[in-house]
Amino acid sequence: MSPSVLAPWPPHRPHAGKMRRRIAAALAAASVPLWQSGACAQTAPADFYKDKTIELFISSGPGGGYDAYARILARHMGKHIPGNPGIVPKNVEGAGGLRLANILYNTAPKDGTSVGTIYRSAAFEPLFGNKAAQFDATRFTWLGSASSEISLCVAWHTSGVTRFEDMQTKELVVGTTGRGSDSFLFTSIINGVLGSKMRMVAGYRSGNDMNLAMERGEVGGRCGWSWSSIRASNQNWIDEKKVHLLVQIGLSKHPDLPNVPSVMDKATNAEDEQILKLLFARQTMAYPFLAPPDLPAERAAILRAAFAAAMQDKDLIADAHKSNLEVLPVSGADVEALVRNVYAAPPALVARAIELVK
Repeated sequence: MSPSVLAPWPPHRPHAGKMRRRIAAALAAASVPLWQSGACAQTAPADFYKDKTIELFISSGPGGGYDAYARILARHMGKHIPGNPGIVPKNVEGAGGLRLANILYNTAPKDGTSVGTIYRSAAFEPLFGNKAAQFDATRFTWLGSASSEISLCVAWHTSGVTRFEDMQTKELVVGTTGRGSDSFLFTSIINGVLGSKMRMVAGYRSGNDMNLAMERGEVGGRCGWSWSSIRASNQNWIDEKKVHLLVQIGLSKHPDLPNVPSVMDKATNAEDEQILKLLFARQTMAYPFLAPPDLPAERAAILRAAFAAAMQDKDLIADAHKSNLEVLPVSGADVEALVRNVYAAPPALVARAIELVK
């Protein structure tokens, strides 16, 4: 597997090198025994993009992490493409990212003038039998991911749950926005594989609504809450010990959280570990960018190289820092390898995963 292209962290974050090594280690660990790497494209003529505009489609609405990363990328990626095309971000919401994924796969121009970012979960919907997903994720042109992600399960300080083991003996009521969301999927997986006793209350419209529900005592916690979001908007809850951090969700631990256990450490046998890898691999490609399949090889190479260069761009990193966004990107080749290897999982493993997230 080719090494990830990993950008420098803003100066006040001392753990960037360690986090980059952890991402690389997670990718290497997940690759056994599930994947084989794909080949990169050729270089391109320098004049194709001159006087052209690239449309960058976003599967979420305005605001939020996907939209923020896309708009920052749109400001900086064009200068790393020969011909310096303009990049115009456009929101295309619907069906948890599947609407945009279907458009990119089936109807968007396949000439390198259409790219997009989709929800990390959308790439794996065909594997889990979602008939609305009309695409083969292994054939997309994966440009890379703007960052990896660590999510957490947390409990409000009055819930009576202070550590992961408590959830295996006590019921913890958690909020969720509904089926298909990380808050639903991650809770279902951890309950099913690790024997926790979280009971979901659905119908919250957003993470902010779930936070208000914790403060009001309607629920005792939430699961699938990204660490970057916690740190950006609710750091005071950590400082004031209003929430207990129960477990990290991802293929590796975040260096900010050395004393919070990883979900991978809780697996008690090899099959459970494989299931967790299969279902939480998406955390490594947390903010994926992609283009349609069957692009001319030289244009695919230009877009991948431009994405990688933008992720190293000091101006992009400064913009991300202002928005409290992590910049810990994963290369297009590594995202492609990750997707291919998840799809290469044994059918019996996939069948068990489907049962867990029904």
